[in-house]
Amino acid sequence: MRRRTLLLLMTAAALAPACTGGGGAANSSSNPPTERPSAVSPSTSSSPPQSQSGSGSPKALPLASIHIRLRKIASMEEPIAMAVRPGDPSLYVAEKTGRVFALRDGQVSSTPALDVSGRVSAGGEQGLLGIAFDPDGRHLYADYTDTGGNTHVTQWTFGGGRAQPASERGILFVRQPYENHNGGQIVFGPDGDLYVGLGDGGSAGDPHRNGQNLNTLLGKILRVRPTPGGPKPYVVPKDNPFAGRSGARGEIWAYGMRNPWRFTFDRVKGDLWIGDVGQNEWEEIDMQPAGAAGGRNYGWNLTEGNHSYNGGSPPSNWMRPVYEYSHASGGCAVIGGFVYRGTAIHGLWGAYLFSDNCLGGVAALRIRSGRVVSERGMGVKVSSPSSFGEDANGELYLLSLSGGVYRLAAAG
Repeated sequence: MRRRTLLLLMTAAALAPACTGGGGAANSSSNPPTERPSAVSPSTSSSPPQSQSGSGSPKALPLASIHIRLRKIASMEEPIAMAVRPGDPSLYVAEKTGRVFALRDGQVSSTPALDVSGRVSAGGEQGLLGIAFDPDGRHLYADYTDTGGNTHVTQWTFGGGRAQPASERGILFVRQPYENHNGGQIVFGPDGDLYVGLGDGGSAGDPHRNGQNLNTLLGKILRVRPTPGGPKPYVVPKDNPFAGRSGARGEIWAYGMRNPWRFTFDRVKGDLWIGDVGQNEWEEIDMQPAGAAGGRNYGWNLTEGNHSYNGGSPPSNWMRPVYEYSHASGGCAVIGGFVYRGTAIHGLWGAYLFSDNCLGGVAALRIRSGRVVSERGMGVKVSSPSSFGEDANGELYLLSLSGGVYRLAAAG
């Protein structure tokens, strides 16, 4: 893949999911039992709308011909993650400081749907970092760092517009050696399993080499199956790549990650898109096609983007990113986004949108056969973007740590 430098309008911003700091060793829960998985298939929750030509899917126009705007729909305190609940018209937005509010018709609920503000460490890259509802909407999951800086993934029964406190159940605990690179993304995949992102544990350069160590959960994307009401909080699907393997954690789905700050599934194709934050020079975007086996090695800390890191040799099973951009463009931390599957922005169907915490702009990619065939900065930006969100109709939102919640819309 040829090297690329992303050209986005720059904006001053505080670093959120990004770079350096901290010290120690990683710990996590003991290996759980395994269970036979259900079949993996792309989501069918959003069928492609019919194009005017009747071809069955919207026409994808050249990116240069598409113009968008950002419409601010709410102001909140450091919004950092968004989730939707099946059958519920509200958008649920998490604030980094520890609360989740429902957003509906431009109004933020007066009381939080979840409040863990008294237990989170919210400085730097810590805090409430991710939320997700399970496929039937009965449970809310949250990923946060506690006052000691360690990662918790926790489950609540959801009813009456809020998480029920008495139903709280810890799903996963991971000890964090440093303050940064906590990951925090949680999302249910097309297979109904829960995917959890964890950074390499922090500091600079992955000093404990967690990214390449299969005996720790740090520096990985995990895949587990929660079991509400069961004796264990989750089981490991039997087709996980390292399930039952000695010297490896069965929960691991992908490894060689530095800080996977937002990964999402294409709701139509089922492809997994990953924005992995780089060290000092390169930001990367990775993609795993739907149906591909797990166990992919994305290279860190032997590689950064398409390049050898600190004299390391790329691993023999290295999966190169589909896209990279240099810090020479002013970037510092990729904000992974979504493949657009809405209808409000004509011609954008099938493009992958993402941002950067320091640049602030929204950019789009199109790929074919695993290679980028077009790219473009979309001419809009915010200060300190933290995350994208997707509603039930496939429309996209952009969150800013400066307080804004924005909907992407067609210009004009």
